[in-house]
Order: sequence, then C-alpha cells, then structure tokens
Amino acid sequence: MKSGEEKALTRERILFVCYLAVFFCLAAVIALLQPHTDTPPWFGNPPDEPSRYLVSRYICRYGRLPNGFDEEIRIPGYGISYGFYTMLPYIVQGFVMRFVNLFTSSELILLYTARFVNVCTGTAMAALVYGIGRRIFQDSRFRWLFCVLVMYLPQSLFLHTYVNTDSMSMFSTALIAYALVRACREGFTNRNCLLLAAGIVVCALSYYNAYGCILSSILLFLVFFARRECGKLRYDYREMLRKGCLISAVVLLGIGWYFIRNALLYEGDFLGLETLKKCGEMYGNPPYSRSHAALGIPLKDMLFQNPYFSGLINSFIASYGSMAIYAGYWTYLFYKIVFVFGLLGGLLPRKRTAGEKSLGQKLVLHTSLLLWILVPVVLCIYYAYTMDYQYQGRYVMPGVIPFMYYVTAGLERWAGFEWLPLKGRAAGALPVLKKLGAGACYAAIGAVILFLLRMIFFKAVPVYLEIGYVL
Repeated sequence: MKSGEEKALTRERILFVCYLAVFFCLAAVIALLQPHTDTPPWFGNPPDEPSRYLVSRYICRYGRLPNGFDEEIRIPGYGISYGFYTMLPYIVQGFVMRFVNLFTSSELILLYTARFVNVCTGTAMAALVYGIGRRIFQDSRFRWLFCVLVMYLPQSLFLHTYVNTDSMSMFSTALIAYALVRACREGFTNRNCLLLAAGIVVCALSYYNAYGCILSSILLFLVFFARRECGKLRYDYREMLRKGCLISAVVLLGIGWYFIRNALLYEGDFLGLETLKKCGEMYGNPPYSRSHAALGIPLKDMLFQNPYFSGLINSFIASYGSMAIYAGYWTYLFYKIVFVFGLLGGLLPRKRTAGEKSLGQKLVLHTSLLLWILVPVVLCIYYAYTMDYQYQGRYVMPGVIPFMYYVTAGLERWAGFEWLPLKGRAAGALPVLKKLGAGACYAAIGAVILFLLRMIFFKAVPVYLEIGYVL
C-alpha cells in the first residue's frame, strides 16, 4: 500500500506530464494549421514570420550568419532585415533545419521544423515554470493556477508556435527566474550561478525587449549578499565577487562573440540598431519615417487619443494571426477580472510568518520584479512612438512570469481569508470559506483551459481552415 505522501507525489507527476503534453499538443496544432509563409490573405499569417524566416532559411542554406545588409534577407518595401537584431533563435532554427535538410528539401517541412523548435522551447519553458511555482507556492492548487496562467494564457502559447525570437526570450526569462528562486532557497551555488548565467546569455542573444529581467537579476544578485548580523548590516564582498566573476565570465564568453561581430561589421554599432536605420534609409521606406515622433504628434496623444492601452492589454491576452484573430468578449472579461482581483489581493493584510523577509529585502524584491514587468512596457511604448505604432501584447510578454506571480499570490491571499477579522463564533466559518476559496481556484484553472481551447478551436482554427493553405 502506498502512503498518502507517495500517492500525492504520483498524482503530482501525472499532472505534470499531462500539463506538458497538453501544452505541446495544443501548440503543435497551431504550428501545423497556421498558413504557410507568404500565404495570402495576410491576416491569418503569424506576425512577421515570413520576414523572420528569411534569416533562419539563410542560415540553413549557407551554414553561416547573414550580414544585416544581405539582400536575400531584406524585407521588401522596408529595406531592413532581422539580421541586425540578435539571432540566437534563428541560429538554433537554422541549424536544426540544416540537419533536416539532409533528408528532405521540402520547404514546407523546413518551415514546420523551424516552428517546432519553438514548440519544444515553449514546452521546456512550461517545465521551468512548474519548477518556479513548486518553490514559490506551497499550496498545489495555486501552484497549478500559476502554471496555467503563465503557459495557457492564449497569447503565451501562441508565441511558441511560429518563427520568432519571442519564444526563446520567454524561455530565457523562465530560466533566469528559476535560477533566482533556487538561489533564494539554496544560495548562489555554482550550479545556480551557471543556470543564471545561461539564462542571461540566452536572453541577451534573443530579444532586446526582455533585458528588463537581466537588470532585475543583477539587482537581486547584488542584494543577496547583504546580511544583518548582531543588529548590523554586513556585506559579503568576497563571496559576491567570487560568484559574480563566475557568472560574468560565462556571460561574456556566451555573448561577447556576437556583439564583437556586430561591432566589426557595422563600424562599432555593436547592437546593430543604428545601422538598421541606415539600411532602411538606403534601401526602403522605413516605418520610423512615418512614426508619431517624426510627425510631431505628442506622446500623450498617441497613448490616450488612440486605443493604445486597451489594444495592448487585449493582445497580451489573445491575438492570433497578424493581430486579426481575437478571442471573444468573455475571454477578455475573465482575464481582466482575474488580473484586477489578483493584483488587489496583494494589498490585503495577512499574518506574518517565521523567517519572513525584512522590509528592506521586500522593497528590493518588489522593485526588481516591477522593473522586470515595466521595462518591456516602456520599451514597447518607446518603439511605438519612435518607430511604428504597434500595441502588440507580445512585446510585453517578457514580464509575464512576475506579473502572474503577483496575480496568483493575490488570489491566494483572497482565498486564505486571513484578511477577514473573524473572532469568536464567526471564526468557525473560516474552514468553509477556505473550501470556497479552493473551489474558486479550481474553477479558475478550468476556465483558463476552456478559454484557451475556445480561442484555438473556435476562433483560430476556423480561420486557418477557411484560408485553406494548411497541412
């Protein structure tokens, strides 16, 4: 006979396998059914995939990285290319495609290969998110709620189904968060330092919008070595430098080659962004020439006279195709209620527990997490104002893990009912209220899954089948 603890562990493992399998299968459905590259009408195509796929296809064909100026990867009309941006996702896709190309020359199979690199990346991220949730939330119900909110958010799953850099950047944020959560519990062991360094390398070579999590991880790392001993604040500089040098060495080895290459190719422009603008001026009609900034429109007019924030929030929740396939009214309403309710829950009072962080530690932690969330938002607004007006929710997706942590923690606080000042006979109602809170948690998990299925099979798939250019 198995003990209760063994049964619980077995059940948890089964749920974990099902969680990964469901994510992989749903992402695979979208990856297979989305229209092919250059398939009209454009509203069904994944955003920018044809232009991004040019870079992966180039690497597959020639076995080397392209120069951003290469005509073969330039975007018609715009005159620019994704060869100026960080290319780790394209490198991985390109060399996996190059291997598959040994067995087939089918362009369709190669496209699906590139897409499935991201499907697998998303599945790996789902495993990391579970590892994060298992260490943060002791209550398994809210652990699973956190996992499904992060990974089964319709837009989150969608980003792992087509050729882009978002998928790998999101994976990198999960790896960084996983390393930091482990470090908070175990300290910055060599293993945790290497995990953090690997996450930073993947992030730095994937997507500039995700750099907020690198800033946050640096801040948390530096503060970790502060200790209060005998009423005095002490800082372990020696250990910080030892671990910091290990992380820095791995990061510099991992990313240095790429930025040195950029500096050599683009006359010192190691990020490649200024050269990208010059390329657009030379070969096309770049979108930043039509930007709100270029036209002299004030930033506040862009933000408040247009549906910028509502569009950003809705496309953060669900927006498939070229921002043309949206979820239904109830999907957006459900998520907005969950977000607001969860964030407000974080303001509720609760009982202090043994070993709880000091006020200073909490301040640093929340400052870091808010940086993690807000940097992508600020960059999204900056690019919309100075380059091309877009409110795509995928631009702020690098902050989804800390955001959903706040939401889930707030919902857990609501469900705990410690904020209710129950005394005497009224305290007897607390067990019943907690059962109601647990029931609400299960209902929320079920709703997340149902709304995802509705988005995929009742909103997206019918559009793909109507277009007709699918597998």
